[in-house]
Amino acid sequence: MDLEPIRIKDLVEKLYPLHRTLVSDGTDEALEMVRDHMPTGAEFAIEVYAPQKRVWTWEVPERYVVHEAYLESEDGERVIDFSDNPLHLVSYSPPIDTVFSWEELQGHLHYSERRPSAIPWVYKYYDRDWGFCLSKNLFDQLSRDKKYRAVIRSEYVADPEQGLRVGVGLVAPDGGRVPQSGEFLICTHICHPGQANDDAAGVGVAVEVARRLTERPLLAGSMGVRFLFCPETIGSICYLSHHEDMIASFKGGVFIEMPGNDNILAFQRTRQDNHLLDRISSYVIEQQGIPYREDAYLNIARNDDKVINGPGVNIPCISLSRWPYDEYHTSDDNPDIVHEELLREMADVVEEIVRIYASNYMPKRKFRGPIFLSRYGLWVDPAQDMKLGMAQDKIMVSLEGHHSVFEIADEIGINYWSVRELLEEYHDHQLIDKLPIASCGEVL
Repeated sequence: MDLEPIRIKDLVEKLYPLHRTLVSDGTDEALEMVRDHMPTGAEFAIEVYAPQKRVWTWEVPERYVVHEAYLESEDGERVIDFSDNPLHLVSYSPPIDTVFSWEELQGHLHYSERRPSAIPWVYKYYDRDWGFCLSKNLFDQLSRDKKYRAVIRSEYVADPEQGLRVGVGLVAPDGGRVPQSGEFLICTHICHPGQANDDAAGVGVAVEVARRLTERPLLAGSMGVRFLFCPETIGSICYLSHHEDMIASFKGGVFIEMPGNDNILAFQRTRQDNHLLDRISSYVIEQQGIPYREDAYLNIARNDDKVINGPGVNIPCISLSRWPYDEYHTSDDNPDIVHEELLREMADVVEEIVRIYASNYMPKRKFRGPIFLSRYGLWVDPAQDMKLGMAQDKIMVSLEGHHSVFEIADEIGINYWSVRELLEEYHDHQLIDKLPIASCGEVL
């Protein structure tokens, strides 16, 4: 069934201008937009975590509220204003209202040498130092002889009901969830003010994958697919630390970020390296004929995969992105650099990885000796399908419960779906058991 295309970039353009920090009204608004765009069958909910509470070795940050922030010269000319662009203010800057000389001020002004006409994005989430961001061109134009008044009217709110929020969705396979099959985790971050590709675009791709998996469900018995939309790093820490009992049920994951810029696909392998998830991911990308580069865990980008696949958690998690790109963390990361066809390409890759990995299992024989295939109507005429017909004997000797359907298909060089369809017939005739893929997630 071909699904009617929906423009992924529409959601990206809605999320892009919001003041999305770790905990902010803009982040809340973004999660409500995700709720509106997620399919109704995805069981979407928002969880809230109280500020200043310990989560593993971290602490949940307070809500950051900015009432106004600006820099003006001594003659009243406003040269920087947060209301014009949220990137003008260093994220989580504390309140201040002070007049400074140029020598006192310049250390608190941030610009980009590599993108002189752009405003950089700078954050001080945990350092809590104040500052303003501006283009290098504007910085060079400011008078060094004047005094400047820096005004930041901000506050940190520790009200538990206004805590850090994450959005969680769950898409079940056809026929409903099967607990022993476990779950697959798709994660993307919702934060980063005034950034389109990083990572509003990742959110858009994840929502599109949820839509596809809802409208064309995974095969019965597959893993459930959980979607996590969260502030970078601290969001996944909050979620997993509050759901430690779920860690062992996650069989794998993918972190999606920066998917829409004009660069080749970057595939970062799991911490386990050469894990089944790594092999399936390489297979899918190559089968789709997409140019890509590949590297080991943490060698391309380091985001929530370092939590999901990190110490004490250990859920195999790949990262898919188009890192690097010149506009990164500046005002040039806007919807103009996000290409719909590349968003769709990323959604295609993620969807197929999930469809194969989540439907994969370990077939274990219940027979002795070679199967009398004709008795069960399982004989494949080599004249009709030479590769599959000639591979039947190799398939039979691989059904010891040590190799998954994908590994068997990959070994004999036959399409995964063809081998799986054949083994489903074996199962229907009670010739094999279907054992779930093992979990790497650590139980505390």
